[in-house]
Amino acid sequence: MFILSSATTTLLRAIPVEVEEPIVTSQLFLFASLFTLATCNGAAYSNTWVIQLDGGKTAAERIAFEKDMTLLGQVGSLEGFYMFKHNSHPRRSRRAAEDLTTDLYEHPNVIWADQQIIKRRVKREFNPHFDDPDYNKQWYLHNTNEVFKGYDHNVLPVWEQGVTGKGVVVSILDDDASYDFNSNDADPEPRPTWNDENRHGTRCAGEVAAVSNNSVCGVGVAPGARVGGVRMLDGDVTDAVEGSSLSLNPQKIDLYSSSWGPDDDGRTGRGGLGSIYVWASGNGGRSKDSCSCDGYTNSIYTLSISSATEHGSSPWYSEPCASTLATTFSSGGGNMRKIVTTDLHGRSET
Repeated sequence: MFILSSATTTLLRAIPVEVEEPIVTSQLFLFASLFTLATCNGAAYSNTWVIQLDGGKTAAERIAFEKDMTLLGQVGSLEGFYMFKHNSHPRRSRRAAEDLTTDLYEHPNVIWADQQIIKRRVKREFNPHFDDPDYNKQWYLHNTNEVFKGYDHNVLPVWEQGVTGKGVVVSILDDDASYDFNSNDADPEPRPTWNDENRHGTRCAGEVAAVSNNSVCGVGVAPGARVGGVRMLDGDVTDAVEGSSLSLNPQKIDLYSSSWGPDDDGRTGRGGLGSIYVWASGNGGRSKDSCSCDGYTNSIYTLSISSATEHGSSPWYSEPCASTLATTFSSGGGNMRKIVTTDLHGRSET
């Protein structure tokens, strides 16, 4: 398959193509266009030719015999196009063998012939190196530990495909982080306190979408996503507050993230696709709580997510329940590595 960039196709539109008969197919135009561009770039010429001919494989074999060539076969699924290698021509040369190409055109079965040009192509690999100072601590994004190698979110292959969350809006329903339902205003900034107790939402937002390559903190799992913050936990929480938070701007918000629940331990959003509600399974493991008792995590309309340590084990605070659909890495106890994320006042936190 040949893929042309937008710049290439723009250039192709400027190349005049004149034919006397309607024999120049779209495939022929594609080959001719690539030939023209490569000639301008001064690429090396190979000892192979692509020839469009009539008469099928029998005619191709006859041409190979008569022109001192080896028939390499049909070019992919392009009917009538065959690849040939010239047996006495150098494998690489700086000049086009125009005499050989002209000789091919004299054959009655040849419609079009093109000496192939060797082009430089490189693999476009994703470079996982960021200038964010705490990225090397984010083992759960890219774990290089020999003992627990591969115990991570496996996001590098996703990033390599260009999937970084670009175009996705995530709403963090928490205590800060663009609406304040506790004060009923458009200022979601966390209420300042002496102990920075309203920092949970900022930390959750950083785990999701901390911007990469800005020399600050670490990298979010979806660094290209946009984050909207809803302050709803810093004050009295009622059904109306929760309902308003969970239904805020469903046509603009793709995913609602909620890392909260009771301390006792979307059908119309996204343009008709349905809003996605993600819920933390809970941190009441120490008290033997079960997230089956949480109406939100246990709802058929939410995705309940649990956590695992860097060793792949369940952390001491995790709540087990049947509603858990997936598990992501999180902080463990003791000397286990923690999670890196953003914090209040421009700080980074683990």
